[in-house]
Amino acid sequence: MRQSWKCWVAALVLAAPMAGRSATCTTQAALSAQDRNTLAAAGERLAQAVMRQDESTLQAALMPSVQQDWPGMKSAVEDGAALVKGGQAQLRAFYVLDNSTATAVADQEFFCSNVSSTLTIAVTMRALPAGRYAVVLADAAGSALGGQMGFVLVWDATSAAPAWKLGGLSVRQGIIDGHDGVWFWTHARALAAGPHTWSAWYTYELARYLLLPVDFLSSTNMDKLVQEQGHIQNSPANAFPYSLTDGPRTWKIDDIRVDTSLRQADLGVTYQSIGVTDPSAQRTEATAVMSALLKSHPGLRENFHGLWAYANQAGKITPIIELPMGQIP
Repeated sequence: MRQSWKCWVAALVLAAPMAGRSATCTTQAALSAQDRNTLAAAGERLAQAVMRQDESTLQAALMPSVQQDWPGMKSAVEDGAALVKGGQAQLRAFYVLDNSTATAVADQEFFCSNVSSTLTIAVTMRALPAGRYAVVLADAAGSALGGQMGFVLVWDATSAAPAWKLGGLSVRQGIIDGHDGVWFWTHARALAAGPHTWSAWYTYELARYLLLPVDFLSSTNMDKLVQEQGHIQNSPANAFPYSLTDGPRTWKIDDIRVDTSLRQADLGVTYQSIGVTDPSAQRTEATAVMSALLKSHPGLRENFHGLWAYANQAGKITPIIELPMGQIP
């Protein structure tokens, strides 16, 4: 699966151990009116900028320490244009994360619960410096592809006018072929009750991808999804490397994953190539692998749009071809 999340502070690339320390999360409902309004205004301004492809506003809002990461964020905004097209920016939720008492850069997990404690959101940050942060989630309401936006903001108290500054952003798809993550979750449950266990497994994967606007969030609802997925018998969870025999040939598949590169419900298949280098021969080999996979697991043909083939030759992964299911023999 290809993701658009970009690094938002240089410290995030540092290796750091988990450190036990005081860290708090405050939900929007628990914020003071002033803090809530300030953060909402910042989130709305950034979401509107993504919707309008207003790169100057986004770049001007950057935390000074992440200016070097602007090219990656710019790419995420441009790639997300199709996802938010036709929608209206609408804030979904925001959380304030306080890590200001930390004495060292370290991984940190924040737990954010609503007033009744019926829903808990976990936010996991890698190699986090001491500070005050916010996660803002927004939707492109009404867009055909259900665009979802996620922003990491950093409280900058060093400037002449202290304010929330942009640390990172993500734009992600929320609808595929007219269906959202809840629909795919329901569909996965139905598949899990039948013989097509691999289809059920990857449909759960697709549902989770569509339901989470960013990868560093989890929730009690997502825990339920993972538990349901984990109960599937004869799933691909521990199947790889996986050998497929079709006639005289045996293929070894290293990995299969959800791939939404074309905004469709595709699967990416990484296989060990026999070493062909001619483009025509590579496509023939890739098609043979995909055909063998669908013969072994016909439910995949019925429940996904197509397959991507990635050849693994001596550790080098090369994308070869994408074919809709109807074009795979």
